[in-house]
Amino acid sequence: MKILLTGKDGQIGWELQRTLAPLGVIGAFGRDRLDLRDLEQVRTVVRDFAPDVIVNAAAYTAVDQAESEPQVADQVNGLAPGVLAEEAAARGALLIHYSTDYVFAGTSRRPYTEEDATGPLSAYGRSKLLGETAVAATAAQPLIFHTAWVYATRGRNFLRTIQRLAREREELAVVDDQRGAPTWARMIADATAAVLAKLLPPEQREPLPGARRCRLYHLTCADETSWFGFASAIIDRMRWEGGWGRLATLRPIPTAQYPTKALRPRYSVLSNTRIEHEFGVVLPRWDEALDLCLGDESAWGSYARGRIDHRQPPAQ
Repeated sequence: MKILLTGKDGQIGWELQRTLAPLGVIGAFGRDRLDLRDLEQVRTVVRDFAPDVIVNAAAYTAVDQAESEPQVADQVNGLAPGVLAEEAAARGALLIHYSTDYVFAGTSRRPYTEEDATGPLSAYGRSKLLGETAVAATAAQPLIFHTAWVYATRGRNFLRTIQRLAREREELAVVDDQRGAPTWARMIADATAAVLAKLLPPEQREPLPGARRCRLYHLTCADETSWFGFASAIIDRMRWEGGWGRLATLRPIPTAQYPTKALRPRYSVLSNTRIEHEFGVVLPRWDEALDLCLGDESAWGSYARGRIDHRQPPAQ
């Protein structure tokens, strides 16, 4: 099986190169070889590589910058996924695409399900919703995963920012009235591979037409916290580990005291019931995942085998 992976240098894409390797031959592309702003290049690369599966982990993720350049965000997050879906449909390939909790307005008082109405508040959120709509409008049968508050030990993300600022400053003010579920990129990648493996016969590792699903799934860690709660957990673990020197104290603040160009949903916790029921994918609580990420990362392998692959999906 041939797998075309976009966004290989991103947080999720980096991890996917490892988790997808046992399933087939991977063609991993970064922006230097596959720029989603160039739709003709997208078509050419897909046709030349001729994949059985396309995993689109590339995205425009500069949430605030998107307010100043919405056309670029729409091109990368909206139009390009539609082209990938068209090419997938033309050759009967399976498409896996990642979207975001920012497609929701954040007014819910309970975790969002896949059936809930969207209402993005920002140009970034609108561009990601545009991508979902473009993919759904094609003849492809994709899997779309909503992820949220993604972090990793590499790249630019909240975890690494807090680790840096905690050493540089005496006090950090962090928003405490936006709630979500921090999710380690490695868990998203492992869960993606687990889902894909269950859609493929182990003898052939070729896509099964009858097993394809045109479905939307939420894929995040369990439970919820605020950005302040997430930052507190990060610094607590830094103090427990030791060797970081003097660390900043934290002060919770409301969103109004930390204005940004883009509006964020106040509540974007996602319900993972559908993916748990259909694929047996169960991710841990966000704080357990943080322990795995900041502790012995090699422990994640045994954890994944025990939690992600421990159930088969129910009979159809």
